[in-house]
Amino acid sequence: MHRTQRILLLIFVIVVVVLFAIRRTRMQMFAPAPPAQPQSAAPISQPPAAPAPEAATPQFHAAHIYNETADAKEDIQGALALAQSTNRNVLLDFGANWCPDCQMLDVYFHQPPNSDLLEKNYILVHVDMGRLDKNLDVAYTFNVPIKKGIPALAVVSPTGRVIFSQTAGEFENMRNMPASSVTEFLKMWRPKGH
Repeated sequence: MHRTQRILLLIFVIVVVVLFAIRRTRMQMFAPAPPAQPQSAAPISQPPAAPAPEAATPQFHAAHIYNETADAKEDIQGALALAQSTNRNVLLDFGANWCPDCQMLDVYFHQPPNSDLLEKNYILVHVDMGRLDKNLDVAYTFNVPIKKGIPALAVVSPTGRVIFSQTAGEFENMRNMPASSVTEFLKMWRPKGH
């Protein structure tokens, strides 16, 4: 075998090993948590075990956030009507249930202080993008270029005016962003006077 062929073979083997390691890591990262094991009673002479410290980044399991059969236009109209009567903005979350970054965004939405900011200032509408082949017209209506990635957000006033639309894929890498990035976003685009 020539030296060039050996080098190419070595590079091929390294690439295969690296791809396998990445795939395995991703599968472990998004695998469902194992079922809880029943705890046995500790002997009286031993103090109870200290609780484990919370992880810096919350763990999540795929949830059914985006209703795949919903009529997005109808949901948005209903949200706008509610926003007018409650003086809140409408927050459109364009994403999909298969998307880990969309899942992480939803986890952050439900953590304090984001959960309070969301409840007081926004009507949240999840818009299912399927495999980036659904509701493209809805995303276009709100100036959200889905080809930049999901999740993608838009903020709409109670009157239907687009206040903000994510055009640069700002949250497409949500798994590597802190919850505070969502907090800053929710504070920035809440209705004036809130």
